[in-house]
Order: sequence, then structure tokens, then C-alpha cells
Amino acid sequence: MLKSSLWLHRFYTSSAKLKSIPHVPVMSKEVINIFNPKAGEKYLDMTFGGGGHSKLLLDAAENVTVYALDRDPVAYELAIQMASKTTHSDLIPMLGKFSDLPKQLNTMGISSEFFDGILIDCGCSSMQFDSAERGFSISKEGPLDMRMDNSGFNSEISAADVLAHIDEDNLTRVLKVYGEEKQAKKIARAVIEARYLFQRIRTTSELAQLVESACGFSSRTDKLQRPSHVATKTFQALRILVNDELNELDTAMKLASIFMKKEGKIITLSFHSLEDRIIKNHLMGANFPEGDDQKYKNYGLELGEEDMEVLQHQREWECINKHVIAPSQTEMHENPRSRSAKLRAAIKRC
Repeated sequence: MLKSSLWLHRFYTSSAKLKSIPHVPVMSKEVINIFNPKAGEKYLDMTFGGGGHSKLLLDAAENVTVYALDRDPVAYELAIQMASKTTHSDLIPMLGKFSDLPKQLNTMGISSEFFDGILIDCGCSSMQFDSAERGFSISKEGPLDMRMDNSGFNSEISAADVLAHIDEDNLTRVLKVYGEEKQAKKIARAVIEARYLFQRIRTTSELAQLVESACGFSSRTDKLQRPSHVATKTFQALRILVNDELNELDTAMKLASIFMKKEGKIITLSFHSLEDRIIKNHLMGANFPEGDDQKYKNYGLELGEEDMEVLQHQREWECINKHVIAPSQTEMHENPRSRSAKLRAAIKRC
């Protein structure tokens, strides 16, 4: 009972803070132009977040219905608030992960081929990064949590718990696969050594400092040549592991195929290469090899030109654009977090 009360206090405190935070949806013009919503259509926003894309869809035409899914209780609360203020269209909030979608829709009597459009916005939302108590950001001191649903009513464990129990080989593997971290072995060894010294890593700053001491204080840049903290990839890897993000995205793409109407459109927004690779392979009709250890499936599968030509004749999705769409220079300047975004869009042909 005490645990529930404490979470509710944190939940409503966070929700109140977020009301004043401007949420800027990435590539909103491109999303609306591609969907081109019409009266009476039904859309699925699989990552409601701050609600920016959902609001634009609701405002784009009369009697549009948007089913808004998010695993974050704060985002769910925002969706409920938005739904209460929506008059000319319908917003239906849903709380859960991508893999929870079938159960959620089945309770509403929805089985398959229902939506005119599906939007999948990958990764974390700005409000999660901006909340220090969520533990996603290196630049904000807070508990090393990283759970998108940190209500305490789910089975997910925090990043701090992962570092307190994971063995060195598995941690090395997580950092290499999910973070594409070249110094994964050094960082994993440093974590284990800290554990031997009874120095539990509980906060974002403690993890950042440990990675700095393991890798040196040399400067790094990301793929867009922006200055990057040496611990950025470690944070990314742990966040992906804690939330099982890549397996959830894989599931989302499969579910989109089931619940999309023929001739319906899917739009995806990804923010790093692992996400984009999963999306690209699904749209091209590639099947992932199934392994015994689903937490560490090889998402590094790259398709060659010959593979693409073969798949072209058997896939159900037809890509709207040949290449990914990137944000405009203006948007990247106004919203720096959009700079790594990649938009893919396709039509379901069968």
C-alpha cells in the first residue's frame, strides 16, 4: 500500500511538471502530409508520448479516431487529459507496451485490418529525457532507473538493478550489441570491479563517472559529428535492455501488418541504426532468425541489393519513398533532438 501511494505521488508530481513542457513532435508536417487524413478514418499512434502527433491527426479532419498507446503512465495520463478536451474527433488512450496491443484491441472487439494509418515513433520521448527522476539522461542527476514504465506495477527491473546483478560477459554483449560500444569490455570490467568493492552504481552521475574513468576523458562525437559524452552509448544500451526496446519494435512491426487495412499507410520514426534496420528489414519482407536468447537477437542483419530484388516480389509493404526522409535544416535547428531522426513510410498492398 505504501509503495502504491509513493508511486502515485511521483506520478502526479511528474504529470504536473510536464504540463508546462512544450512537446515538439518530430517531422510533424511530413507525417500529416503522408497520412493525408480524411473524415472518419482510424489511426493508431503506438507511441503517444506528449501527444503531438495524435493532436495533429485529430485536427486534420472531422471525425478522425486515434487510438493512442503508450507504456509510460505519465503519457497515458496526458492522453486521458487530451481525450477529455477533444470534441470533433475521438482519442482513445491505451496503457501498455507494443506487445500488449492485441489484448488491448481485442477487448474493444478489434481483431485485424482495422486501421487506415499506423504511426510508430521509436525510442524515448523528450519528457522522459527531461525528467531527472526517470534516469534516462546523462546531463541530469537522478536515480539510475530508465524504465519507461516505472510505476512499480510491472516486472521490469531498473538499470541500477541490472548493473547490480548482470555478469561481465553478458554486460559486454549488451554494450556491444545495443550500444555499439567499442570499449564494452573495459566498461563491463569496471562495473564488476566496482561491485567487488561494494560500490553499487545507483545514479546517473555515478555511472557516467565510472565510464569516464574506464574509457578516459577523451572527447567523442556521434554519427552527426555532435559532441557526445563517453557514456552515451552505455546509457543507450542499458535503456534498450531494460525496456526490451528492439524486441518490442520487432513485435510492433508484425502487429502493424495484422491490424492495418489493405492500402493503409505506416509511418515510422527511428533515432538510431538498430531501430532503422529492424524497420527497413520488415518493410522489405525480411524475416529475422529466431534464436534461443531473444534478449540478444542479432539485429545487425544487413540486406544486399540482390536480397532486396528478391524480396521486392514477395513483400506486402510498398515503400512510399525510396530512401529515408530526414528532418529539414530548419527543424534540426529549432528542435535539435530531431537531428538523428529517420522517417520511413509504406503502403500495405496485400
